[in-house]
Amino acid sequence: MKKIVTVQRSEVNQGVIPAPVFTGVNSSGNPGYDKMDARFHGHDKNGRRELPEAELLPNISVVGLGKLGLCSAVCFASKGFKVIGVDIDIDKINKINKGISPIDETGLDELLKKVKGSLRATSDYSEAILRTDITFIVVATPSLADGSFSNDYLEKSLHKIGSALRKKKSYHLVVVTSTVMPQTVETVVKFMLEKTSGKICGKDFGIAYNPEFIALGSVLHDFLNPDFLLIGEISKKDGDMLEDIYNRVCENKPRFARMSPLNAEITKIALNCYVTTKITFANSIAAICEKVKGADANVIASALGLDTRIGAKYIRPGLGYGGPCFPRDNVAFSAFARRLEIKAKLAEMVDEVNRDQVTRLIKRVHEILGGFKSDKGKIRIAVLGLSYKPNTPIIEDSQALNITQVLVSEGYRVSVYDPQALENVRGVLGDMVRYAKDADDCIKDADLALIAVPWQEFKKINFRKLSKKVIFLDCWRLLEGVKGINIKYLGAGI
Repeated sequence: MKKIVTVQRSEVNQGVIPAPVFTGVNSSGNPGYDKMDARFHGHDKNGRRELPEAELLPNISVVGLGKLGLCSAVCFASKGFKVIGVDIDIDKINKINKGISPIDETGLDELLKKVKGSLRATSDYSEAILRTDITFIVVATPSLADGSFSNDYLEKSLHKIGSALRKKKSYHLVVVTSTVMPQTVETVVKFMLEKTSGKICGKDFGIAYNPEFIALGSVLHDFLNPDFLLIGEISKKDGDMLEDIYNRVCENKPRFARMSPLNAEITKIALNCYVTTKITFANSIAAICEKVKGADANVIASALGLDTRIGAKYIRPGLGYGGPCFPRDNVAFSAFARRLEIKAKLAEMVDEVNRDQVTRLIKRVHEILGGFKSDKGKIRIAVLGLSYKPNTPIIEDSQALNITQVLVSEGYRVSVYDPQALENVRGVLGDMVRYAKDADDCIKDADLALIAVPWQEFKKINFRKLSKKVIFLDCWRLLEGVKGINIKYLGAGI
């Protein structure tokens, strides 16, 4: 039989119950009981929480139900937490409450259906704050012209959260997950919450910075299996609460890096900046190897990865990095340095070299097609993959898409296919290309087929049914080992 623990709000305030704390409040923010508490929070009519001891968990709210926010909320709910999601999009809210995912992300549909009873979405900030113990802010922080991040959406959320905290009598932890510029948490976030709530940070509420390191297409897996958790804390008890939550949620045993919010803010953009440096270094090796007969960048990069000082992750030749995180974090690191009147020369050079990868690939295409006597208008090029990486429809800063735009502008006849991104691509390319129904249809009658994104389904192309000899330019060694086709690899000497 499970042991039942009854928690009274007074016991929490007196320190009888250790953190994480539980409020036992009704929808007005006062001790008490209402129907919603009974259904969603497990309180009895006296405002007590009567739950099996193993189920005594803090209630969580997540502000911003985009790709990371919704996936975070679903992951918390899947591990037994009661979660309230907050968003301004009513259509999105309705879909989530019906168990329908409004977002394309691997595994999200299935997991959202499983947690329907533990996750609820609303547009009401006060409801979410008053009925939970900890709030994660996962709103967009778009890049500004100088490369730094905008706090516009963050500040709007902070204002509403602070107004709700004004009504609340118990301690509440506010966690910023959105990527922000260094010095934001202890200046903007702390200042706004204290001003709008009329309360004192550290006494009435806590603040922490806890950015995630995830990749679109594998958000759920990455969230549940992180290499480490980065926590920027003002108070140790807030960091303890976050660490306890993640120890319950994560399916591996992650390490924790706990530090001040400022150091965590710098760490977040510095880490991604370093990863982009590894990617760009591998591509720089590839550019050199392509000029040396017999040289192979993949062989070299694999050897480099065996050295523990370097490691195998992200040192793989291919196209340059893209997407919504790496490019902007790299530029933001340089922007932060400029604020301090110094130059982040390495970060600036990495960004420049990464942008050069599109030109490098186009030159490689010209070399391969140099033997064709037809004019460009008669040469057919198939581009396989247009998203910035596999397993996502996102095309933001996709080098595959940039390359396609250049090929079209040069007058080639281009066919395109991507398993998920075609609808997004139509909004960019319009009727300038032919949209294929699948990979086989895309390379039909092509003179050159470019494997621009390493989607696994491209390995299943029926090479035997090709109507003529197509030249394949494989940017990712995806087709390595396939026999009977004319294939060239990016990063291999001619």
